This record gives sequence, structure tokens and C-alpha cells, in this order.
Amino acid sequence: MAFEGRSLATIASGLGLAISGGLLVLAWQAGLWASTTGALLVVLWIVAASGWAAMHRPGVKAAISAEPLDPLSVRLLLDQIPVPLVRVDAGDARAINRAARTLFATDERILPLPLALADATARNLRHEGRGLRIDAVEGRRGDRLLALIDVEAEERAAQDRAADEMIDILGHELLNGLSPIVSLAESAITAATAGHPSLPEILATLARRIESLEGFTRGYRDLARLPAPVRAPVSLAELGDDLARLFAARFSPSVTLTCTVPNAAMADVDRDQLTQAVWALLQNGAEAAGNDGSVTLTITHTPTALTILVGDSGRGVSPDARTRIFRPFHTSKPDGSGIGLTLARRIARAHGGDVTLDNGHTTRFRLTAPLPVLVWDER
Repeated sequence: MAFEGRSLATIASGLGLAISGGLLVLAWQAGLWASTTGALLVVLWIVAASGWAAMHRPGVKAAISAEPLDPLSVRLLLDQIPVPLVRVDAGDARAINRAARTLFATDERILPLPLALADATARNLRHEGRGLRIDAVEGRRGDRLLALIDVEAEERAAQDRAADEMIDILGHELLNGLSPIVSLAESAITAATAGHPSLPEILATLARRIESLEGFTRGYRDLARLPAPVRAPVSLAELGDDLARLFAARFSPSVTLTCTVPNAAMADVDRDQLTQAVWALLQNGAEAAGNDGSVTLTITHTPTALTILVGDSGRGVSPDARTRIFRPFHTSKPDGSGIGLTLARRIARAHGGDVTLDNGHTTRFRLTAPLPVLVWDER
């Protein structure tokens, strides 16, 4: 039974080490340094636990103690870790891998000691113009192992991934838009040469496709050039009335709009931008509702926050689409640009809030903004 128990423990440790090692490599390659550190600490814990168990087995402890672990091997292993690792004990800080020695320009001891390393409650360190997050693990003897995560490098990696995704989407959409235009242009040349009566129809279709591509390009430009909001007190009742008139002019009578708006309240917002954001939500709702459908606009507030709800009578958003609807240029509509929801969310976030999709069978978008709302007595 003892042999069987040791075998199961060995297998479990081996599997845990393999899985943690795989996660460590994947996180390192993806530039997720916090995840890299977490996986590394799991690997070290498994190795330490396995070593402790081995040392306390009968007949093995003496053999291991006769062959102590080579410190040079441990140092070489730690030097392969790209995250700076620091050991702090009683006000003394020492770099324990190459990344830390390079960061602090030292062979081992870190002098002068940065205050953030000595403070057990500190979670951030600014050193040599770099912003670092401190992830700490407490030791049994009161010492601490610190992993210094380059926050700015993580942000740059995330920005690079977002830019790559944006460029990929933009290139895909432009090529999709240009391909039919090229084909229509060739057909128009052929029709003009042959004097074919279909030429006017081809040119009309070509003009519509060019107009659609121009609208997509303008939407991308507006999304990329969104200025900072210029805030001023805005009557929520007037805002609701303006949106209702715009909606009626565009979608009535095929789609109805029901508005619930406070009569005596003002919010400190950028009126043009907020109108644009809510209009994008209303237009999205009207298109989803379709003929004979309905859309609701509800504006509520507290003294410190504004909430705008836009719902529609459409079929709702499928679970797999919920994660994609706010991606730039994602659309399920044949003539959609995929800009509206992204632009609405950016405007809300510029005001310190956000746009989210409520959970439920019906579609309801929620725009929130934490800002002062003034209410007055109409009597």
C-alpha cells in the first residue's frame, strides 16, 4: 500500500508539473507576465513539495542529504525567468535572478533599497522610469519573494495585440468592400463598350457600393478621432425629446418608440457625444426590432449617476454573439458598419462610464455614467 501511495503521489506531481510547465510556457510566449509568475510559483511549489516528501522517505533522506542540490543549477534555472525576482528579509533586499540584477544594476544586494520593496503593503514600484507591479509571496521565516511585473510592457503588448486585430479587421473589411466595386467597374466598362442597356443599373449599384464603403471609412475615422468630451449642463427632458424626434423621422411608423425621461433633471455631459451614443443604441434597436417592432428609451438617475436603457422587441442576442457585439466592425446586418456599439461604448467610457448588455431573453443595452445630476422642483 505504501508503494502504491507513493506511486500515485509521484504520478500526481508529474502531471501537475507538466500542466503547470505548459501554462508557464504559453503565458510567457503571450507576454502575460502575471500569469507567467503564477505558473512559475506553482511549478516551484510542486518541486519543493516533491523534494520535501522525498527527503522524508525512509532510506532516502540520507542519500539526498549526501548529495545536496547544486546552487549553481538553481541559479541558472532562475536566470532563465524573464521576470525580476527579489528576496526581501528584515530590510535587506537581494536580486536572485539575472532580470533583477540587470534591473537594479547589482550583483546581488540592492542598494539603496527602494522604499516600495521594504514596505510589505506596497503593490507598485517606480524604478528607472519603469512602472512595476509587486506580486509578493510570504515565506515561513518572515522573508518575502517578490516578482516585479512590468505593467507598461503588459499594456504595450495588449495595445499591440489590439492594433494588430484592428488592422486585420480593417483590411478585411476594405478588401470585402473593394472586390465588388472592381467587379462592377469591369462590368460597366464591358456594358459601355457593347452599348448594353444594363449600364445605368450597373452604375447605380456601383455608386451605392462606393457610398457604403465611404460610410464605413468615415465611421472608422470618427471612431479613431473621438475628441475628449466637452461637458456642460444638459436637460435630460430635452435630450429625450430630441432623440424621440430623430427616431420618428427615421423609423416611424414601422417602429414605435416609448420614452420614459425625467422632466426636471440636468446632467453634466457632452450633449453632442451623448446624443450620438444613444442614437447608435436606438438605431441598433430599431434595426433589430424590424417592421411593426418597438423600442424603449428609459433615462433614470441618482444624484451621482446617469443611466440610459435602450431595449427592443427583437429576437435578442445569441450567447455566442454577446462576446463579439462590441468589437469594432462586427455586424450581423448586410449593410451595417459595425461602428455604432463600439462608438457608444467609447463615448460612455470617455464620460467615466460604460455600455453593457443586460442578461436576459430580450435585448437591453445599459449606458451608465458616474456624474452629478441636478434635480430641481418644478412647482
